[in-house]
Amino acid sequence: MNAYVDLALVLVLLTGIYLVYTSRLEACIKATAVQGGALALLPVLHYIQEPTTSLFHTVLVASSALALKAILIPWLLVRAMRAAKVKREVEPYVSTHVSVLIATALVIVAFVLPPVLALPLSQVAALYVPTAFATLLLGFLVIVSKRTAIMQVVGYLVVENGAFVFGQSVAAHLPFVVELGVLLDLLVGVFVMGIVIHSIGREFDHIDVEKLNLLKG
Repeated sequence: MNAYVDLALVLVLLTGIYLVYTSRLEACIKATAVQGGALALLPVLHYIQEPTTSLFHTVLVASSALALKAILIPWLLVRAMRAAKVKREVEPYVSTHVSVLIATALVIVAFVLPPVLALPLSQVAALYVPTAFATLLLGFLVIVSKRTAIMQVVGYLVVENGAFVFGQSVAAHLPFVVELGVLLDLLVGVFVMGIVIHSIGREFDHIDVEKLNLLKG
């Protein structure tokens, strides 16, 4: 069963790298949906391998992650993208090739520090903490390197996904109320950002945050 957990974690990592690479917004949103589906599998796989939490807790967390991360939030982002009438990330702060090189370096850093990042729990898969740390770093990279507001929302979602992976690594010691609270915060944040993006796109005909910064003066 460890192999299936590792496959799910690798899928999370690969989708994070893909988000850094591609400039097509709809493809990025679909990648976050795939990443959300992989995250929803983790509680189930963890329960099958080591039933340290209740079945109710497992089903609740998995179904919540699937509904929010793989279905509802991507759907909201697609609606915001179409309402803003934008399809691609135009002239990001950091070029695609440089972004991929930085992403590769961040992933390497996350995987070469296992003595520092390892959890003192023998039943936790070895890829959990490196994947969580790498996903967090990739999410921050998306936020700081992309100019479109939608991509920055996607980056925020990836950061939360990294926190979710880490939460699953210590699921036996983390109350489900905390996990659901994180998901609720995420949902509210995306709702607010969706409304803001729609309003900005309707008012200014673009959602380029570089141009929006000019309004500060």
